[in-house]
Order: sequence, then C-alpha cells, then structure tokens
Amino acid sequence: MTPALSEFAPLLPEIFVLCMACAILIIDLYLTDQNRYISYLLALVTTAFAAVISFAGMPTQPEIVLSGTFVNDQMAAVLKIFVFLITAGVMVYSREYLSHRNLFKGEFFVLVLFAVLGMMVMISAHSMLTIYLGLELLSLSLYALVALQRDSSQAVEAAMKYFVLGALASGLLLYGMSMIYGATGSLDLGEIAQHIGQVSEKDLVLLLGVVFVIVGLAFKLGAVPFHMWIPDVYHGAPTAMTLFIGSAPKIAGFAMVMRLLVEGMGDLHIYWQDFLIVLAVLSMVIGNVVAIAQTNIKRMLAYSTIAHMGFLFLGILAGTAEGYAASMFYTIAYAIMSLGGFGMIILLSRSGFEADNINDFKGLNDRSPWFAFVMLILMLSMAGVPPALGFFAKLAVLQAVINAGFIWVAVIAVVFSIVGAFYYLRVIKLMYFDKAEDEQPIQAGSDIRAVLSLNGIMVLLLGIFPGSLLAICSNSLM
Repeated sequence: MTPALSEFAPLLPEIFVLCMACAILIIDLYLTDQNRYISYLLALVTTAFAAVISFAGMPTQPEIVLSGTFVNDQMAAVLKIFVFLITAGVMVYSREYLSHRNLFKGEFFVLVLFAVLGMMVMISAHSMLTIYLGLELLSLSLYALVALQRDSSQAVEAAMKYFVLGALASGLLLYGMSMIYGATGSLDLGEIAQHIGQVSEKDLVLLLGVVFVIVGLAFKLGAVPFHMWIPDVYHGAPTAMTLFIGSAPKIAGFAMVMRLLVEGMGDLHIYWQDFLIVLAVLSMVIGNVVAIAQTNIKRMLAYSTIAHMGFLFLGILAGTAEGYAASMFYTIAYAIMSLGGFGMIILLSRSGFEADNINDFKGLNDRSPWFAFVMLILMLSMAGVPPALGFFAKLAVLQAVINAGFIWVAVIAVVFSIVGAFYYLRVIKLMYFDKAEDEQPIQAGSDIRAVLSLNGIMVLLLGIFPGSLLAICSNSLM
C-alpha cells in the first residue's frame, strides 16, 4: 500500500538532511581546494535548518507513520536537536585540524551528514528493521571516517578493528532481533510489547533474543566486557573523527536502548535488568581503574567513555520514568562534555603535531589561562565535581537507582567515581602546577576559540542551573 503524502511530514528533518547530503556530494565535485569551505558552510547550514525543522515539528502526541516503522515524538525531537548542535560543534572544531592534514574534503562532511541521518533514523525507529537500517548507516559512515586518512597506518588499523568488531556486534544484534521476531511474529516495537504483555509464560527463544540484543547494544555503546574496540579506535583515528565518534552517536545509542528495551520489551524488565546491572558495574570499575594507567589523553578519555556508559545504564536499569529521564539527561551531558574534551585536544594540536599526550597539557595555564579554565571546567564536570554539569547528571542517575532500591549499585558507582576523579585531577595538576614543555602560542582560529569557550560556559551554566535541561528530558519522556 502506497503511504499517503501526509505520512512523510514527520520525516521532513530526515528528508532535508538526505537531500542536502546528496547535494553537497555533487556540488563538492566542482569545487577547488580553495573553495572547499562552501561544502563546510553548507554542512553547517544543514544542521542548523534541520534543528529548526525538528523544533518546529515537535509533536504533542507521538506520530507513528509508514506502517509503524517510524515514530515522531518529543523524545525523538529533543535528541535530534542535540545531535544537530553537537555535530555543528564537531565541524567547527575540525575545520583547521582537517585543513592542516589535507583532510578538509567534501567526503568528510558528506559522511558526517549520512552518519547524522543514521542517528536520526535510529532515534525515530519504531521497528527493529528501522533500528537496524539506521544503525548500519551510522556504522558504515563511521568506518569510512576513521579510515579517511589513508596514508596513516594507525588510522587504517583502527578502521579495520572498528569494522570487524562492529560487524560482529551487528550480527549479534540481528540474531537477537530474529529470535524476538520468531517468538512474537512482529518487527513492530508496539506489537512486540503488546505480545509480551499478553503472554504470561515467557518463551525461552524470546529471552535468548533479549540476551543477544543486549550484547549487541553493549558492543555498540562500548560497555565492559565488549569494550575492546573503543581505546584503539579513539587512539588510532584522527582526533576530528574521534571527536565525532565520542559525542553524538552516544545520544543515538541511548535512543536505541530506549526503543528496544523500554518501549519494545519493557514487560521483560525483570529479566534484562540483571544484565544491565552487570554491564554497568563492570564498565564503571574497569573504565575508571584502567584509565588511571593511560598516558595518552585520547585513550584516557576512551576508558572514561566506558565508565560513563556504565552510568548511562544505571538510569535504564532503574526501570522508572525518573531513571529514564536521568539517563537521557546524563547522555546529553556526556555528549556536551566529550565534545569539549576532544575539542581541547584539537585546540592544542597544529600542523605536524598531535596534542594527544597528557603531558601536552603541561603549563597550559601559562600559555592560555582562559582555555586552562575551560579544560578545568570540563575535567571537573567529567569527574562529577559541583557545580559543573557532570555532578548533577551523576546525582540524578544515582537518585533514580537508590529510589529503585539498588543502594549497593549506587555505592559502587560513587566509590569508582571517586577513583576516576584521580585521572581528571591529574590533567588539572599538569595544567596549573607543571611547567610547559611546549612554549609555542596556541594557533587555533577565532571560530574554534569562540565555540570552545561557549562549550565550557554551557557545561558550567547547565551545572549551576540543571533544572531546565532535566525538565526537558522528563517532559519528552511523558
């Protein structure tokens, strides 16, 4: 049956991004290297207009279209807007970095926009088929981005590892989805939830499918023990690509968990809750402990990401509206903090020099007191120190876990957050108390300086006034 034209109205942001990505791909063929900034500006305009379209089309009630495969609700609109904002920040931060390494090409912007399109499809998916299509579009774009620096053996090796392990994760997720389809007879998340609610005796095939789906999700988000790809990919990929991988896709990952586990299999909460507890605890323990031993700041932030994914799972496993809102709040907060953290690495990098060692931050306060302060805010926020945003994100998640009765899990989370604070404070110590090894002035342009300053101020202000963002997250999940 041909869908009515009105059914495509909720897909306007996706249609716009797709059309612009294809247009930039064609326009870029006719641009010289000197005019490449046109592709860059068009990509920025795409994210800005897509955010406006998503905001204008935010529905009061969920709209399910295209035979139940696509949903437009408030959660989807809010998450998409943050994906657009963070992606715009990624492109601004990356401009000079890419230019200095001969990577400022149309392929970068096209791949980023197709990755954003994949995230949008995942966020609005109402069918396991749509989730998988969005996930593969995102994953294939990220594989190509990591390998974009073809003359770098480190980047190519990282891309191969990412591709092989990503394919394995996709296979496990698809196998789990096929089991769930076999047990319920549907790919539609609403029909799956209805079938599970009506059956009193849970099918073993269905439960096995849930296990495989959780393993696939854990692989994609980088939770322990499925985390092995994250440090190598973060370290090996050019920092501009690491910046993108470490920020916006986490928001899409949260949406995928919400759609599959909460909306589709919420009645199986008692079964998948224990899996998430194990994943969350292991991620917080391993991520924070191993990060202490790292000397490369990209690897340190990679293990930090693993620990933060443990916190993301805490809100989900609580199984309450409060927990889901706290987890959404935490995911957005983490994406903003990660954007700033990797942005600082790009700020200190220059042609022929990657500022990816922790020692490269020595004496930053002497070179630039303002950006040392920005990095101070970001590190304190990631460590969960008030009044930065990360403190209230962790507090919201811990409150939800405690209210759900998992006090021992909250205690473990607090203990290993304190352990994790060590490696963040080490960076602060190097910036303020050690003498700079590199006396050269920071060479970044005014655009990255302005956006990075705004990034740091946002982390501080949202930490001082967290209520508005938390209210947005709560209202979007009602």
